[in-house]
Amino acid sequence: MGRIVGPFGVHGWVRIKPFTEDRAGLDEYAQWIVRAGQGRIGSPGGWVGLPLEGFELHSKGPVAKLAGCDSREEAEKLRGADIAVTREALGDAEEGTLYRVDLVGLQVKDESGAVLGRVEGFFDTGDTGVMVVKGERERMIPFVPQYVKAVDRASRSITVDWKADYDA
Repeated sequence: MGRIVGPFGVHGWVRIKPFTEDRAGLDEYAQWIVRAGQGRIGSPGGWVGLPLEGFELHSKGPVAKLAGCDSREEAEKLRGADIAVTREALGDAEEGTLYRVDLVGLQVKDESGAVLGRVEGFFDTGDTGVMVVKGERERMIPFVPQYVKAVDRASRSITVDWKADYDA
């Protein structure tokens, strides 16, 4: 859902880089699940639930106050931490909307029906999401209408305009 990019002020607030379309969208969730490596919080590399105590939009992006983070030093320990919410907290996707988490594991095939593999995950490059597809080899397919032609949740498949012999 986002990443903590650093402290904001001296009272434990943190700056957020949201991965959601709506910059204020993270404010809708009462508890965030936060993961920071090297044991900065929770267990090493583990996830820990932190209640959201405050959220504001500023000119340079959203900032948040998480329970138990009461100083700039504690906020600094969260720098680089990933932010998630439980799947249940997301609720049902609206018509015409997809949650990436719901696409993981779906079969990916080209327009001729050749199976390229299954969705292993996503990553972002600027404004473009990229779907990681693993089959007999790994492919990275931009998740944009130019390449993604159909998502069929009922058959658990995604059809793409991407040939099996493409190098990218």
